[in-house]
Parts: sequence; structure tokens; C-alpha cells
Amino acid sequence: MLDLGLSVLFSSLIFVVFKLFDTYKVETLNAIIINYIVASTVGMMLYEKNIVLLEIPTKPWFLGTLVLGILFILVFNLMAATSQKSGVSVASVATKMSLVIPVIFGLLVYDEKLGVLKSIGIFLALAAVYFASVKERDILIKKNFLILPVLVFIGSGIIDTSIKYLEETLVPKEEFPLFSAVVFGSAAITGIIFIGIKSFKTRSTPNVTTAIGGIGLGILNYFSIYYLLRALQHEYLNSASVFTINNVAIVMFSTLLGVILFKERISIKNWMGITLAVISIFLVAFF
Repeated sequence: MLDLGLSVLFSSLIFVVFKLFDTYKVETLNAIIINYIVASTVGMMLYEKNIVLLEIPTKPWFLGTLVLGILFILVFNLMAATSQKSGVSVASVATKMSLVIPVIFGLLVYDEKLGVLKSIGIFLALAAVYFASVKERDILIKKNFLILPVLVFIGSGIIDTSIKYLEETLVPKEEFPLFSAVVFGSAAITGIIFIGIKSFKTRSTPNVTTAIGGIGLGILNYFSIYYLLRALQHEYLNSASVFTINNVAIVMFSTLLGVILFKERISIKNWMGITLAVISIFLVAFF
């Protein structure tokens, strides 16, 4: 449970950093690229064995890291577009409700079992994510904008499912740091290629504030994935439980951080969501 708690902590702090990006006018896309470079570097440093770069492509999980790296960049840009066109709450709900996809995958592929109370907990988790994210004056979503949250939902779910599959079948526990580092490295390379193509139209050089923001985000990003991988190997929690607790706890904790650090207002619906989150985590974790 400590690993899962640390994953929730680092993941929630990522939202705080994103909030600070807006305050300090950080160039988000450049910071994201720096973040992936830093996250990859941290993973390389924490890997206890000698790293032979020519051996990495021979690892059974290498192709999966390339796909995940591309997905990380694509889904991030989809989340940004969804936030701008449909609202932040819509993007948040689409991202966190994607926990349904890895949960169903675990039930079907790994024959994981859910009792009645755990099942109720997962349904409550979906309700909790919605109520914790919804705002009092949510904008209406136009039909032609529905495709964006749907793509965010599918993309986030595929990422979580892929991480679970690779961890379950191809990644030895001692290679978690290296695996995470290569995933982030792949995302960084994808982002650099994207920036390179974009620079033909507009040139942008990261400033000091952007660099600092990217470094901080990279450290948090790496450990959020690293501890999630460790939590997925917990002998008493199946993947359905891990993803449910992780996603719901992130929504709950990041909401509370928003209130404490940024004086954000919480509606009655938000408090209802936090209450449901606590109940769902209790049901999924202890029954």
C-alpha cells in the first residue's frame, strides 16, 4: 500500500505543477519534453545494473515502450485540446474514468475475480470521479467536440492497460527503473520530433522557468509510474483494485490540494464525490 500511496502522491503533485505552469507562464509543450528527458535520466540513474544501450532494443518489452512513448505524447495533446475546447472538468473525467478499460482487461485476460463489494466499489469510483471533477457551471459539449474526450478516454485506458500487460508478462521487477526510463525516453524523442516539425513554422526556445518546471515535472512523473508498477505487483491487490484506488485517490487528493494551495472552491457535488471516493477505496482495498 505504501507504493500505491506514493504513486498517488507524486501523480497528484503533477497537477499542482501544471497549475503553477499557468501562474508562472511556463511554455507547457517545451516543459513536457524536458520532463520526459529528466524522467528518463532519473530511471537510468536508479537502475542498479550496468546499462548497455545496444542491449535495450533486444529486451522483450522494448517495442512496447516505443508505443507507450508515442501514446504519452498523443494523449497529452488530446487532453490539452479537450481542456481548451470542452473544459478542464470534461478532460479530467474522461481521463480518470478510463480506469474502466484496464479493470475490464484484467477481468477478461487474467481471470481476476471481483466480489460483490469490490464491484460496488468500482461503480462508486466512477461516480466519485465524475462528482469530484464536475464544476457548477460546466459548459455544454457540442457534438463535434465529443470526439476529443472519447479519444482521451480510450487513449488513457490503453496506456494503463499496456503498462499492466507489460508489467505482468514481460518486465522483471528489477528492470522497472530501466523500463520506465525507456518509456519516458521514447516519449521525449517523439516530442522532440514533434517540436522539430513545428519549428519550421514557429521557433521556440525554452527559458529558465520552463526548464525548471520541466525538471520538477520529470521527477514527479517518473516516480508516479515507478511506484504504480511496484503497486501492480502487490500480492493482495489485483489490477482492478490498484487502478481503482490509484485513479480515485488522485482525484480526491488533487482536489484537496487545490483547495489548500490555490483556494479553489469545492461545490456540494465535489464533496459528494470525495465522500464516494473514500467509500469506494475502502470497499476495493479491504474486501
